[in-house]
Amino acid sequence: MVNERLTVEELIKLIKSYAKCWLAHDGCWFLSVEEAAGTEEAIKYDREAWRKFAPIEARRIMEARGLSPGGGLPALAEALRFRMYAWLNEQDIEISENTLTLEMKGCRVQEARRRKGLADFPCKSVGIVEFGEFARAVDERIAVECIKCPPDDLAADEFCSWRFTVS
Repeated sequence: MVNERLTVEELIKLIKSYAKCWLAHDGCWFLSVEEAAGTEEAIKYDREAWRKFAPIEARRIMEARGLSPGGGLPALAEALRFRMYAWLNEQDIEISENTLTLEMKGCRVQEARRRKGLADFPCKSVGIVEFGEFARAVDERIAVECIKCPPDDLAADEFCSWRFTVS
């Protein structure tokens, strides 16, 4: 059993480490499929993996945070704050009566690619599935729209943005 007498700082450090491992695994998985079948095929499988994983992640966060299904945009905002990505990527969440906007202020994947002189990874089609499935698991009335995401033309300091609405 894990030592349960860890400090808050130790727990946060572990969570960030686990999040980095999770993202590294996601990248290794993608690269393996890409090497075997090509980029388009890898993106196709990536979308399907996210279609399955995103609602699982949402439901587990909701359970851990005591959120009930159907909680609308406030529940989505809370769940987004506790995604694995939130431990790695700086993000900004703005919420109004019927709209939630999520803007990535930093993206570990895209930042690494840019440091290496590579083009941004074209993740829009994956993000539409990922964020859509995550949001619908929180509240089936929530729809997602991409504001901007690679392969869109972004400035050097820009990353993806998403708009969620309740119908």
